[in-house]
Amino acid sequence: MFHQEPASGACYTVEAAPIGVLVVNLGTPDQPTASAIRRYLREFLLDPRVVEIPKLLWWPILNGPVLTFRPGKLVDRYAGIWLEEGSPLLVHTCRQAQGAAQRLREKGYSVVVEVGMRYGNPSLEHAWKKLLDQGCERIFTVMLYPQYAASTTATAVDAITRLASRERNQPEMRFIKQFADFEPYIEAMAQKVETSWVQDGRPECLVMSFHGLPKRSVELGDPYEKDCYVTAHALAKRLGLAQENYRVTFQSRFGPSQWLEPYTEPTLIEMAKSGVSSVDVICPGFLADCLETVEEIAIECRDAFLNAGGKQFRFIPCLNDDPLWVEGLTALIQQHIQGWPGVPIPTECA
Repeated sequence: MFHQEPASGACYTVEAAPIGVLVVNLGTPDQPTASAIRRYLREFLLDPRVVEIPKLLWWPILNGPVLTFRPGKLVDRYAGIWLEEGSPLLVHTCRQAQGAAQRLREKGYSVVVEVGMRYGNPSLEHAWKKLLDQGCERIFTVMLYPQYAASTTATAVDAITRLASRERNQPEMRFIKQFADFEPYIEAMAQKVETSWVQDGRPECLVMSFHGLPKRSVELGDPYEKDCYVTAHALAKRLGLAQENYRVTFQSRFGPSQWLEPYTEPTLIEMAKSGVSSVDVICPGFLADCLETVEEIAIECRDAFLNAGGKQFRFIPCLNDDPLWVEGLTALIQQHIQGWPGVPIPTECA
């Protein structure tokens, strides 16, 4: 606490304000309807960090075939994964944030935690305003992307710094770049895999499927591919897997350009045809289940593997609100807000 005695004799008191924690995920349509999906896709695919094509070339493609036909094709897919509370990605993200907020307060932290989606709702602007309205003068942003990509992490930083640029009294800000081998994250995934194996037996191969990225992005300097392999190797080491017992693949390719390989579905088909009878698939880059995991992997890739001759396919769900991961997210936040006023000093350092 700081006291200043001005000439008038009045006393000004400055107390440590609560720390704001902004938990960011990619986003989701508001409803599983064509109009809601179209709004979401327009915002998402207009981001120059996401589609690195000159706007004059991309604009007619986006507003022509993409936004005309794709939303309608996605309605049934989104409806098939929708939860009673709403989009699974939003529901699980909020549960993670709420769990971490509770644990931080129990540990003596004065924090305000808000969820913001890079695209869709609740928007980053909405979450940002709520943090400022609650008196937060220091804001830590944790993007729920363990591996860094310019099209995910960097675009969120861009958007948040644009929001800050409007403020006369800007808050102090910190961001996390990546946590590809953060031990609590790896441990939470490993225990989820091991629990599945205890219950259902061990497969011949564990496939780790990461979201894809255009190969050109990596050639231009994006470290995403490296980060994915850092995660994969850390998880394999923790599980004691030999090289032949796991595969790293990339999913969700969009457009005609070459993306990171090997692609997930073709790899699963090739494995089945070559005699691999059982696989488990986990998606380490997704911390909350969504269309790309529940529908693309658990349904489409399962069908592809079984139709190609495979006998057993299991999808291991994302961490979602797993208590061990909530503790991990709490630890990640604690690590990055150390040194700010109002943060408890660890006992061993006191």
